[in-house]
Amino acid sequence: MRILKLVSAWLSSQTPAFITAAAVFAYFVPQSFSWVHGDTQTAVLGVIMLTMGMTLKGEDFKILAMRPWDIAIGSAAQFVIMPLLAVGITHLFGLDRGIAIGLILVGCCPGGVSSNIMTFLCKGDVAFSVGMTTLSTLLAPLATPMLMLYLAGEMVKVDAWGMFKSVLIVTLLPVGSGFLLNSIFGKRPGYGEAMKVMPGVAVIGLACIVGGVTAAYGSQIVKSGAWIFAAVFMHNSLGYALGYASGVLARFSRPKKRTISIEVGMQNAGLATVLAGKHFPACPEAAIASAVSCVWHSISGALLAGVFNMLDRLTDKDC
Repeated sequence: MRILKLVSAWLSSQTPAFITAAAVFAYFVPQSFSWVHGDTQTAVLGVIMLTMGMTLKGEDFKILAMRPWDIAIGSAAQFVIMPLLAVGITHLFGLDRGIAIGLILVGCCPGGVSSNIMTFLCKGDVAFSVGMTTLSTLLAPLATPMLMLYLAGEMVKVDAWGMFKSVLIVTLLPVGSGFLLNSIFGKRPGYGEAMKVMPGVAVIGLACIVGGVTAAYGSQIVKSGAWIFAAVFMHNSLGYALGYASGVLARFSRPKKRTISIEVGMQNAGLATVLAGKHFPACPEAAIASAVSCVWHSISGALLAGVFNMLDRLTDKDC
């Protein structure tokens, strides 16, 4: 168990590098990740969301009631800024239909699980981060399909009901199951030890999802990589900037501004990747754009946390 905990801690600290390495390996040795598709891919995402649920306690849900104004602003920013940014970038670049669908899908998904880790690393408001992630995940079964139907319904047929069921299965059910496990076994020492391994399990699961998409669409990623990366980079970067700006407008403290910046910019692109493969199989570029987002959001989140910490060091020097 000690070795597993050390491996988990290492994986958590090296998430961007590990996911990128998995994508590169899958490109050159596609058969290594060819098993990650369809129901298997959905099951892997379910495991990731289960690990999130296993960290939740009753106190985390109390945050939603104790800080309604903060959480409401954060959730509104989450489901307004990122979807509209995706649509704007789609029109600005004149993106192909598949890439556009993938980018909009990423924008319509809830916040990413790793955003809580990045918030902790940059001395943000972790309780606020957990509250935002929790609420956006709870809203996702309704918000994600409805936003996709409204924003992308003219580009592609959107099965809102089918997407609702998919999001429900891979988000609320495993998160709820994880929370139930924590409620029943959370006070047992063995459970606490097992929980220290879960971050590593989540990172491995995320790497498997990205590797599966890369294995299936590697050549297409290379062909259209520049446009996809440019769109993903702009979407993510503007999400961070506008998220921070919304915190400024709301007169949040510095830790809260950092938190809302990260929460808005980092999406659950793993969920988007699974939904793209399941609901838009005729547009493989949608899954590719989601997978690229999955990798880049992890890298950029770590970089942004580093920038915030560097600013703190510079401020301390000046003082």
